[in-house]
Amino acid sequence: MSGDSTPTFGVVVLTMGRRPDELARALLSVADQQDVKTDIIVVGNGWDPVDLPYGVKGLHLVENVGIPAGRNAGVHHVTGEFLLFLDDDSWFPHRDFLITTARRLRADAGLGMIQPRIVDPARRGEEPTRWIPRIRKGDPRHSSPVFSVLETAVVIPRTLFGLTGGWPGSFFYAHEGIELAWRVWDEGFRVEYHGDLEVAHPVVESTRHEDFYYFNARNRVWLARRCLVWPLSWIYVGSWTAVQVLRARELRPLRVWVRGWLDGWRQSPWNDEAPPKHLRWVTVVRMARYGRPPVV
Repeated sequence: MSGDSTPTFGVVVLTMGRRPDELARALLSVADQQDVKTDIIVVGNGWDPVDLPYGVKGLHLVENVGIPAGRNAGVHHVTGEFLLFLDDDSWFPHRDFLITTARRLRADAGLGMIQPRIVDPARRGEEPTRWIPRIRKGDPRHSSPVFSVLETAVVIPRTLFGLTGGWPGSFFYAHEGIELAWRVWDEGFRVEYHGDLEVAHPVVESTRHEDFYYFNARNRVWLARRCLVWPLSWIYVGSWTAVQVLRARELRPLRVWVRGWLDGWRQSPWNDEAPPKHLRWVTVVRMARYGRPPVV
């Protein structure tokens, strides 16, 4: 570390350009962070970022390459000890968010990635439990190790992000936060949900996306194929298949889900990239000790 110990953050904000007011709010909340230095890029997924605030860079991706690949593209254009990934409809209510995460990551050599508590200031107390990335939800203010992250706002050391291989670019949308979290654990670090830190985000339904059920199913299968050895891969897919069928209330979404499930087996989950390594057995055991073996 250099003589200047001020934490530096490379900030990647992904957008399709459809929420200019929300994007401006997100960028302002980052610029307002105290006691840190930020290098910010707005990645336009199929949109050319224009009229950005002074000092904020733009990256035009001619076509929408998907959420994880879009985030990966932005990483190469920013510098910093840490990386912050922020969605364009999220913002920080408090000015000390980044300095707090930096201090915690520096103080704990085993801590690899942080997801804050997601709140909707307009609907306090009505936030969905799915925003708490653990099986036993409990008090949303309670912090704990977790094995997935909601990608709307996460902080990770840049060097560790590089070791993980980054976001799974082939996923396009859904479950990329599970794979990245698993990769962090596989590198010997913990992923934690910090309930005392806040990022704001409006309450919206994940099913608003037309292809939600398709990508949900396909990427579950791809996650297993990319990360798990046999028989864990089959057990993982089998358990989530049973959960989805039991949860199904309507036939049409289930049909879309089944189509995605089948494509998960028929299509390659690697695109042109080399197949990533499976999780080590020592990682599987470690995850099980923390209460979440990668089979559910």
